[in-house]
Amino acid sequence: QVQLVESGGGLVQAGGSLRLSCAASERTFRWYAMGWFRQAPGKDREFVAAIRWSSGSTTYVDSVEGRFTVSRDNAKNTVYLQMNSLKPEDTAVYYCAARTITTAAMASLRAYNYWGQGTQVTVSS
Repeated sequence: QVQLVESGGGLVQAGGSLRLSCAASERTFRWYAMGWFRQAPGKDREFVAAIRWSSGSTTYVDSVEGRFTVSRDNAKNTVYLQMNSLKPEDTAVYYCAARTITTAAMASLRAYNYWGQGTQVTVSS
């Protein structure tokens, strides 16, 4: 059973930074990509960013482009989300996810096979 464990969430003031980590319990060579999603209270879970494991190419939602950076460490089976210039509207539970499915858009929630338990990010104004 694959496990994804997020860490790094917390409370930060607007304009601050946080780095989220997601460690996988097994080697990731068979995965197509890993992504980050977030869910604010009363809202649907939404795509934030994703990285294709072999190529390292990335995709971002427009609202975080230029502020967030997704990266991976193959040796540690870990993906990161560096979040800078945080805004109150970034407040949400952040989830990492992994997929073996190569079709479907990177932002497609249904394409991700495995999910972490989530980590809370709160940005105060």
